Amino acid sequence: MLFELNEHSRGELLNECRRLVRLALPILIAQAAQVGVGAVDTMMAGHASANDLAGVALGSNVFTTLYITLLGVMAALQPILAQLYGAGKTTEIGEQGRQGLWFGLFLGVLGMLLLWALISPLQAYFNMGKYVTQTFGQFVFFISLGLPAAMIHRSLYAFASSLNKPKTIMIVSLIALLLNIPLNYVFVYGKFGLPAMGGAGCGLASAICFWFNAIVLGIYIVRQRFFAPFGLFARFEWPNWRAQWAVLLLGIPIGLSFFLEVSLFTFIVALIARFGVTQVAAQQVVINITSLIYMIPQSVGIALAVCVGQAVGANNWVRARFVSGVGLVMGLIGACCTGVMLLIFRHFWIGLFTQEQDVIVLGGTLLIFAAIFQLSDATQTIASYALRGYKLIKVPMVIHAITFWGLGLGIGCLFGLYFNMALYGFWLALVIALTGAAVALVWYLNRKSQSLVHQHSERKS
Repeated sequence: MLFELNEHSRGELLNECRRLVRLALPILIAQAAQVGVGAVDTMMAGHASANDLAGVALGSNVFTTLYITLLGVMAALQPILAQLYGAGKTTEIGEQGRQGLWFGLFLGVLGMLLLWALISPLQAYFNMGKYVTQTFGQFVFFISLGLPAAMIHRSLYAFASSLNKPKTIMIVSLIALLLNIPLNYVFVYGKFGLPAMGGAGCGLASAICFWFNAIVLGIYIVRQRFFAPFGLFARFEWPNWRAQWAVLLLGIPIGLSFFLEVSLFTFIVALIARFGVTQVAAQQVVINITSLIYMIPQSVGIALAVCVGQAVGANNWVRARFVSGVGLVMGLIGACCTGVMLLIFRHFWIGLFTQEQDVIVLGGTLLIFAAIFQLSDATQTIASYALRGYKLIKVPMVIHAITFWGLGLGIGCLFGLYFNMALYGFWLALVIALTGAAVALVWYLNRKSQSLVHQHSERKS
């Protein structure tokens, strides 16, 4: 059996499951709240008009592509901090945390400037009418203002979660989600004397929430007694360029893996734009639904990366392999549940985002594909995070490049454009790509973790 789970008692398996759940559940709620901000944007824009929804859909996909790529680069902080915590290096954790804040600020400002530079070229590319392209540009401009705060928040996120304190993140993220709802209402529809901004107002509301998240989480960490020994804010420290470079070297392959996955969906949106507003709107609604569901395996993966990283830091390689196997099993069980829920209530979920009947029908069909790839998507996600806990990031990046772009985008273009299957062809290719990624990543995780156990047991003997 993979990861030798059959050699462990039922009690050991259940105890590890409980530990992962205790760590993953607050992360799940926090992740869902953060993705919920985007879902609220889509709902508000969808109820304003189909054109507002299309503009926000295009802008959201462009923003999300860069945003998630940068989150991947920031994810390098998590295994670094988790391994330091596992090794009991308290002082180094605070130093690395301060460098992480600088790293997040630099990355966020760079991302903001890049998005602003892309607005005009992309407006020229998307030929979907003046109102849609104008809404797209304004949405991207406003939401980009929140990128520096989003990356600073992510460094604080890595700091708190790596120290087994994800509830802090959960509380702040929930408050930010609740704040986003009235802000969207005010800016989109023009309340309290403000002009109605339409879909562009969603971008401004989200940017404010990003800043709220970063500031409040920072204050929370300062005031919590648990974090005091690590001294994150105990003193000011200028950027250490050697430390910045080390995070960047680890973060770039992770960021590329994130980019390869999210850009697959983004390029699908760009390629199907020629088929009309309905296809773009349906794609955006389904992406929002699947993104919310994706939070389940991603949260298990984040918790798993922390546990694996701590075990590696403590030189407990057997435990690192064991917890990796437990995390994969948990992901598969969760994926079975979400797949069934998607199939049974697919039209209900779409109806929460829009009243356009054509969008509901098309989106309901796409959710069938989404239900099918739940197992493979959960598996490849959790395996990727487990490998990051080991700081094994280059091979997963290559696997993602081959499967997401080679199989997903390549076969998607073949089915969708050449064989005229349109959106259905691209989603069939997604099923193939995610299945290939799951098989390859689990094989590599099993092989590499077993090899590390043998290497360190030989050294001890």
